[in-house]
Amino acid sequence: MQIWGKVVGVLLGFMFRRVAGAILGLIVGHIFDTTFSKDFSQKGGFARFFTTSDEIQQQAVFFHSLFSALGHIAKSDGIVTQEDIQVASALMDEMDLTGDVRLEAQQAFRDGKQRDFAIIEMLQQFKQQCHARRDVLHIYLEILIQASCAHKKLGAAQYTLLEKVAKALGFRRVELDFLIITFEAEQRFRNGRSQTNNQRRQQGRYKQSHQQGRRQNQYADASSYSAKAELEDAFKILGIKEGDDSRLIKKAYRKQMSLHHPDKVASKGLPAQALELAKQRAQDIQAAYELVRKHKHV
Repeated sequence: MQIWGKVVGVLLGFMFRRVAGAILGLIVGHIFDTTFSKDFSQKGGFARFFTTSDEIQQQAVFFHSLFSALGHIAKSDGIVTQEDIQVASALMDEMDLTGDVRLEAQQAFRDGKQRDFAIIEMLQQFKQQCHARRDVLHIYLEILIQASCAHKKLGAAQYTLLEKVAKALGFRRVELDFLIITFEAEQRFRNGRSQTNNQRRQQGRYKQSHQQGRRQNQYADASSYSAKAELEDAFKILGIKEGDDSRLIKKAYRKQMSLHHPDKVASKGLPAQALELAKQRAQDIQAAYELVRKHKHV
């Protein structure tokens, strides 16, 4: 039995004309339920505005599109290695995919490995599902790049396929190159800062030991990631040049945070599992901005 027409009709009628409006809304709603609701349900249904079915479908399409594309990229050079499978599994872990959702992601990866996998058609469906929202497509492409570049340099075949994906989603080659450079800079930046923090903890423990008076030169060269390299990567993460003024720096920072802040990502309808990746990106962007601010006295 269809009732949503009546429910909405009564509510809207009461808002505008109180009791009389509610009665009129009930009548109009009844006509809608008996006349139009069946056809309307076949096109998604009035009830979709009151349930999460549309959101669930969007998330399912996101995961299938992501892992099938990742499987196709892994197969692009002719063979899927154990390392490629580990990368896909690590991404599933990072996105906290378990149970049936994980099984579906694994099947999507296997589907993508097929030589005749219709990747362009899949991407077109995904683009349609997310209403061609560039911010959502941007996040999708970033995650795909992250997984593709996780443990190795992109080969010619992988890059060609990523370029094909980017083009299908509406991104130019220069934009793809920027995202790849940014990801590589973030990896160095994150790992370098982690090494530096570990060094400091080691030095702190060393100073508290009975060997406090001894020289600590063994720590001086523990990391090859220099302060200069860290600053250069910070510029790349923000998409700026060292000569840019404070106005351009702040503008670049706000643009990056607008794309990657967890609250912004959540509002885009992306799966909740993508939030953790967004948090990491946002932390890197914030740390890079603070470093640039300190250097440029912004």
